[in-house]
Amino acid sequence: MENHARERGNPRGRGRPNQNRGNPSFQQRGYRPVSGQSGSSGQVPYSGEGQSGYRPVSGQGRGSGHLPNWGDAQSGYRPVSGQGRSSGQVPYSGEGQSGYRPVSGQGRGSGQLPNWGDAQSGYRPVSGQGRSSGQVPHSGEGQSGYRPVSGQGRGSGQLPIWGDAQSGHRPVSGQGRTSGQVPHSGEGQFARPTWPNSGGGSTSASSSGGNLRGSGQASGGQIYVPVPPQRSESVSGPSSSGQQSQEISQQLPGPPSLPQRVPMKRPDNGGKQATKRPRVLVNHFLANFNPDSTILQYDVEIKPEVPPKHGRTVQISKSDMCMIKDKLFSDEPRRFPKSRTAYDKEKNIFSAVELPTGTFRVELSRGENAKTRTYIFTIKLVKEIDLRRLAAYLNGNLSSIPRDILQGMDLVMKENPTKHRFSIHGCFYSKEYQGEDDLGRGLFASRGFKHKLKTTSQGLALCVDYSVLAFRKSIPILEFLEQHLYKFNKDRIDYQTRKDFMATLKGLKVTVTHRQTKQKYTIMGLTELDSSNLKFTMEDPEGKNPPREVGLVHYFREKYKKEIRYKGLPCLDFSKGERMNFVPMEFCELVEGQGFPKDLLDKDREVARKFKDIALAKPWKRRKVIQDMVHASDGPRGGEIAENFGITVDTNMTEVTGRIIPLPNLKVSECNGRPGKLTPKNNDGQWNLLEKSVLDGKQIERWAILDFSSSDRYNKLNPDQFIPKLITRCDKLKINMQQPLFYKSDMRILSHPVRLRSLLRDIYNRAEGRLQILICVMTKKDPGYKTLKLICETEIGIITQCCLSINANKANDQFLANLALKINAKLGGSNFELYDPLPRFSGNGHVMFIGADVNHPGAWNTTCPSIAAVVATINWPAANKYASRIRPQDHRAEKIQNFGEMCLELLNTYARLNKVKPEKIVVFRDGVSDGQFDMVLNEELTDLKRAIESDGYSPTITLIVAQKRHLTRLFPDPNERQGDKSGNVMPGTVVDTTIVHPYEFDFYLCSHYGGLGTSKPTHYHVLSDDHAVSSDQLQTVIYNLCYTFARCTKPVSLVPPVYYADLAAYRGRQYYEALMDGCSPASVESSLSSMTLSSSPSTSVSSYDDGRFYKLHSNLENAMFFC
Repeated sequence: MENHARERGNPRGRGRPNQNRGNPSFQQRGYRPVSGQSGSSGQVPYSGEGQSGYRPVSGQGRGSGHLPNWGDAQSGYRPVSGQGRSSGQVPYSGEGQSGYRPVSGQGRGSGQLPNWGDAQSGYRPVSGQGRSSGQVPHSGEGQSGYRPVSGQGRGSGQLPIWGDAQSGHRPVSGQGRTSGQVPHSGEGQFARPTWPNSGGGSTSASSSGGNLRGSGQASGGQIYVPVPPQRSESVSGPSSSGQQSQEISQQLPGPPSLPQRVPMKRPDNGGKQATKRPRVLVNHFLANFNPDSTILQYDVEIKPEVPPKHGRTVQISKSDMCMIKDKLFSDEPRRFPKSRTAYDKEKNIFSAVELPTGTFRVELSRGENAKTRTYIFTIKLVKEIDLRRLAAYLNGNLSSIPRDILQGMDLVMKENPTKHRFSIHGCFYSKEYQGEDDLGRGLFASRGFKHKLKTTSQGLALCVDYSVLAFRKSIPILEFLEQHLYKFNKDRIDYQTRKDFMATLKGLKVTVTHRQTKQKYTIMGLTELDSSNLKFTMEDPEGKNPPREVGLVHYFREKYKKEIRYKGLPCLDFSKGERMNFVPMEFCELVEGQGFPKDLLDKDREVARKFKDIALAKPWKRRKVIQDMVHASDGPRGGEIAENFGITVDTNMTEVTGRIIPLPNLKVSECNGRPGKLTPKNNDGQWNLLEKSVLDGKQIERWAILDFSSSDRYNKLNPDQFIPKLITRCDKLKINMQQPLFYKSDMRILSHPVRLRSLLRDIYNRAEGRLQILICVMTKKDPGYKTLKLICETEIGIITQCCLSINANKANDQFLANLALKINAKLGGSNFELYDPLPRFSGNGHVMFIGADVNHPGAWNTTCPSIAAVVATINWPAANKYASRIRPQDHRAEKIQNFGEMCLELLNTYARLNKVKPEKIVVFRDGVSDGQFDMVLNEELTDLKRAIESDGYSPTITLIVAQKRHLTRLFPDPNERQGDKSGNVMPGTVVDTTIVHPYEFDFYLCSHYGGLGTSKPTHYHVLSDDHAVSSDQLQTVIYNLCYTFARCTKPVSLVPPVYYADLAAYRGRQYYEALMDGCSPASVESSLSSMTLSSSPSTSVSSYDDGRFYKLHSNLENAMFFC
């Protein structure tokens, strides 16, 4: 072990020039010098860098309209004095009372400039042409984050005014608000600022009389201008005038940027209405920390000592990086204490104590006969994380969440379970299993947990949830194959068995047993020849003997004294590049901790059943398992790591008082055909239509059946039984269904896209282009399903309804009723509606509900586009019919890149159908994490407003994020027995205190009945609201909408706009997969081929985003085909 260099890193502001370190304002408040013509380098302090990214810059010649003047009598912004004010001039007495002050300047006439105010903001008058070196900025400057800029030449009317009176504007967010700053009141509200018009003047939502700009030249004063947030950077000495002008032009873009929106604050103290107030246990465990402590963050770089040949980059695996780090820490435990550090297996180490920095040499050997490799381990200090910022955020004194602190503390809480459990995708699973966890087929179910620190109203909380994953057993390869495959012969394999071997083994990691080594190998494939026939050329390493051909059996016998027993089997291929490596299967063993994909479990019904019994734990079992894991020595609070960082966790679940809000009444059709009221059941929220019927049943006169099950011996459809029963059930629901036009049977055409397309066109033509719906019967969930949907919905224009023959032949009443509801919804009927108007949205004005979601490809895919979908209601006040738009976009991009355009299309559809545009819009956004709220607020919402606001049309908008991918679970208090019959909380249970955000507007709502496992509530977070809805009103609106989901007679767990958007996005994914499988019209085969050959995600998107592939057929654009 050799330490080549030891240099202490600079924890604060690396790269800043030495001449500024003596300035206390610079060091403590983030000011930095900027060179300019009117002052020497380092003279002008930079205030508020963390908050908004504004900084003072002196410069020459800002053009007309470039520098906006931010002003508002109520908010504390003020204008800047011109050239005529002398340096250091004191404002007149009484400024704090009126909020205005006079401004003197050259060339400004009497009465031209209004007085501006600064009553509470702490701004002070700005000196003339040049602040003296080291001058301390005025009080309050760091709060607003604006920066003064001296410039030349502001013409009359050239600079727009930005206002903030009651709207709660705040400056553009930068790298982080300083600890202890008070957030702005009313954050989240937003009013339109002023913009320069084409003529160089300004336009504003509110204008004031008088000439606001003098015609003379202004210099020497300071004005506040918005600039993009910037990282800390090294600033050199004084620059020339030309260099200065270039620097300013890069830092200050011409068009002003919008003030950043932030999530709105809670409008009240939570809801009040309730039919019951049960006690609820939540899997949040209160975490305490010392706000005066500091966590040190270090950057780690690991690379081989000897660079690879040909300059190629070496990718070191996470497991190897952990081994290298552990070797260094084990060799020098005093300097690198393991129990006081946490490592993320990549680039970051968080430490409770100071660590040596510099470059270290680490030697690592993997075992017998393994070559010792040497690595260079470089560690440097990145920053010191002050936990007082987290305390300030929890107390409401800091508006931006300190994510760097939570990231470090989360890693600390994961360090102990990482050492004792399998770690997969942030979950931690036990390495041991009991007999009841054996799934068969060489698999077992491992019980584990996932945890995360959350900022809540009660403080910092550790959220812990139960998780189960199937793993392959760590057993010899032959034993695994014997258990996993139904037909397995150790002596010889045929062609089909070889294919099964490949599908089962490829990509798995194994160790070898014929020699001692810790090295892990990845199975790349199988050898073409079996072991008895496999030969290779062996060279003498000393070069004394000529190369000779050696058989594998003979080589293992002489080299390792091992006799190969199963000579008829192929070997496992571990080859990399030109280096060949073949090992017989009998000498290989599976590495532990290799998960088994959940989607493959369903191929074996018995295995799937066992797994679901373990994974879908009843609430009381799940609650006990979570509590046991919190107490466990290998859990998140086990060991001494967390305590060494000053973090302690309570072992009791959080107790809160929930509220069960009233369930809605529904409007359905009575037996006499008139609308009537239906009240769902209180215990589970469900209802039935045995004595009722749908509200608006469609007439189905032109439909047909396409049977794909005719070749199946066991599950062949019986049309003589299915058709009459379906027609009868539809008639009972007041859906008038006639006999089908025809019944078409075809056997295996689903697997042939060209033949399938031809068949569907024949069916369409046979129905004279007026087919209402085509019912397709299949024997199983066939891959051809997605091809069928693509052809029908984008090319031909046929609405389809698929079902399985096994269910169609049983034809029980519930199955037929659900099938009828889907068919009626797809054809534009209305199954049921809300009986009472929605609170806050009742009245004459129309309301549109929008849902948006993005479907991403699997983690293993690196090129396929993500699929964005937006759905919207097209009727009011029923608000139960939706239209959709689907678009591909960049690979794994969460931002909806065509959001405004898609919403505009749906808005125009609404206007065309209803002869009026909606006055109010409620947007539900799915699939975004807390860290993406800024993107939704300041990019997607801005895109939406820009697209739809025109010709005086500017609807009010409420924006809500719906989250299902969280860890919070609600459990009824076992002492009160307030749960439903499955042991879950009752439908309609709301929690909006204690476990929610400290001051933003969010709540948890469990709207559904949890028949399987433990119910997961949906987390709703309101980012922006123009409608001033209260907690009670919004919770009622969302809960009531959950009863309008068209295809079932029970409330759903997710508000329908989001639910439908998720279905539509998944349908888009199926379109893409069908296209990639070769289902493309002949006219676009060349385009598909070129796209397939490209590995660029942007190429994939552009190839499919030309309107031909994802554009719905005109027959389906306004239909709920995705239902």
